Amino acid sequence: MKVFSFKNLRILILLLLLAFAAIYTQEQRLSTFYWYQPTTVAIFPINGDGSQETENYIAQLDPKHFTDIDAFFTKNAKHYKLITKTPIVTQLGSTIESHPPSPPKNRHALLSVMLWSLKLRYWAYMNTPDDISNNDRIRLYVLYHQAKSQQALEHSLGLQKGLIGVIHAYADNQQNGQNQIVMAHEIFHTLGASDKYDQHNQPVFPDGYAKPQQKPLYPQRYAEIMAGRRALSKNSAEMPKRLRHVVVGQATAKEINWLTH
Repeated sequence: MKVFSFKNLRILILLLLLAFAAIYTQEQRLSTFYWYQPTTVAIFPINGDGSQETENYIAQLDPKHFTDIDAFFTKNAKHYKLITKTPIVTQLGSTIESHPPSPPKNRHALLSVMLWSLKLRYWAYMNTPDDISNNDRIRLYVLYHQAKSQQALEHSLGLQKGLIGVIHAYADNQQNGQNQIVMAHEIFHTLGASDKYDQHNQPVFPDGYAKPQQKPLYPQRYAEIMAGRRALSKNSAEMPKRLRHVVVGQATAKEINWLTH
């Protein structure tokens, strides 16, 4: 039996990489979990479809396109009486030419998901490297696409490991409000919050409802951020157009340490 086979060596290297990533991730997690000071969210635009129209849209982006995200976090932090009044501060980063690696089609293939996660973090390091001054920031890579008859975009995602979000958004100023909802949703994922909708994209009662004690229960006026939609009836829901119609529910607040009891 060959103890030091090439296969065993590959496994050992993978385990060492995973161990290093786990230690680094824990340091990032601790720096954002207690909310003593604002956390920076760096937003890096990417031309997702390669079109000139999308390139023009990205060229006109400026920090004001994302201030509603800051205001949303500030408003909800006040409700939960956080120490810091401004938990999130967004910054517009430079445009990235490279695309992040695509996630595996089978999200239940553990090894494939682990390898992809490492590839994504390595890609993020190569394109937007962290250093000792900013290793606790959240990085959102926003791939913009033309809105062709409102065709569905790829699923966005947020990783707590690495504090990374990959967002698919429409390159359309009329869609900025809903783009911001998606970005805020994925920011919460990087902070440890879980989805609160079912396989049919319907908010799960009670955690996915903004006001689960409301009578009558329907229609809900607001959406819970991790449900992403406000319930109109037991079997129907819609996505709000602006973050002003979204709230952070208690279950989500507990997951990100905004509420401790």
